[in-house]
Amino acid sequence: MAALSSHPDKVSENERAAADVKFKSISKAYEILSDDDKREMYDAHGMAAFEAGNPMGAEVDLDDLLAQMFGMGMNGAAGGGPGSGSRRPRKGDSEEQAYTVTLEELYKGKTTKFATRHNIICKNCKGSGGKDKAKPKECSACHGRGMQQGLKAVGPGLMTQETVICNSCKGTGKVYREKERCKKCKGERVVEEKKVLELYIPRGSKYIHSPIALHRTLTNFREGDKIVIEGEADQLPDQEPGDIVFNLVEAEHSTFRRDGPDLLAEIHIDLSEALCGFSRTVIKHLDGRGIEVKHPQPGGGPLKPGSVLKVAGEGMPHKKSDLRGDLYLIINVDFPDGRWLDQDQRKDKLRALLPKSDHSFQTEMVDEVNYEEMENLEGFGSGEQGDEWEDEDDEGTSQPQCAQQ
Repeated sequence: MAALSSHPDKVSENERAAADVKFKSISKAYEILSDDDKREMYDAHGMAAFEAGNPMGAEVDLDDLLAQMFGMGMNGAAGGGPGSGSRRPRKGDSEEQAYTVTLEELYKGKTTKFATRHNIICKNCKGSGGKDKAKPKECSACHGRGMQQGLKAVGPGLMTQETVICNSCKGTGKVYREKERCKKCKGERVVEEKKVLELYIPRGSKYIHSPIALHRTLTNFREGDKIVIEGEADQLPDQEPGDIVFNLVEAEHSTFRRDGPDLLAEIHIDLSEALCGFSRTVIKHLDGRGIEVKHPQPGGGPLKPGSVLKVAGEGMPHKKSDLRGDLYLIINVDFPDGRWLDQDQRKDKLRALLPKSDHSFQTEMVDEVNYEEMENLEGFGSGEQGDEWEDEDDEGTSQPQCAQQ
């Protein structure tokens, strides 16, 4: 609407020149705000990032125009009208890094301290980079703009121009002579500091994990929690410090697998326990407790390999809640080796105790075959042969001959 009302064709002849300047300025403002990269540069450096001076003439200030149109000044600060100067500093970039945690730490929660090094504004020069009363000169590399035109590769053999922060003045547009630079920061405006920070990981926190497969395919990817320590990233003058962000990554566990609030584990029982039942501690939980399972016989039924026992409320805790997920126990039955039943009398007694079932087939012809016991399906499908028939009479390249008279 602002652009339409200021269009040169919509005003009288004597106002057309001023309207043309304002229309171009409004179009430029929309171009900046609609492009994320240009908007970021404007937030950091204002119109200096785009022109050495105001190309629209002194009649229109784009910073003031943006404030009038959108109620904002440079850096996106709301309110500050034309020339108000109340501009909120731009927030610096956050620093992200992975932090490996064990499943026990995610189950119980964890608080840890660690030492880190980061840049802080030099207290000696208060971030100016120069000595007291020293006056900087205009940067010759960027001519005071704080920005330069650089080349960026966008494809094989293809380059495009982009506006980048001047490396000589670090975006300030001003530099100090070597003898006038701050002795402590050497003109860099920041110095390195060692600091001890505290990291708190709430119990039940989520984590980033890779796909796992254990009898079934679980979630392929789950977004992990981010633990944020606000304002502890590197400092820069005229900027609000960014955050340190830790992405939680779970170390692989030898017993448990996690899917959301639920836990999954395998337990081993012997053949007698599968058939006759058992009552014992089957697994050690993440907090050190033993988990006891009672599976009585008769009544419970025999446990088969791959059976699943669900233990309600013994999974991962929910954050900010007393609720917990569930624990799923997958049964593995350990069969005895072949030597334990080497007497015919034992076989007859066992056969008499076990229930009878008939899985045989009735056919007109029966072939007795030899077999080889294997632990797995290794080699299955590897014996494929050619699909075409081979005729022994077709061997060689002899030509047909006429029969003799």
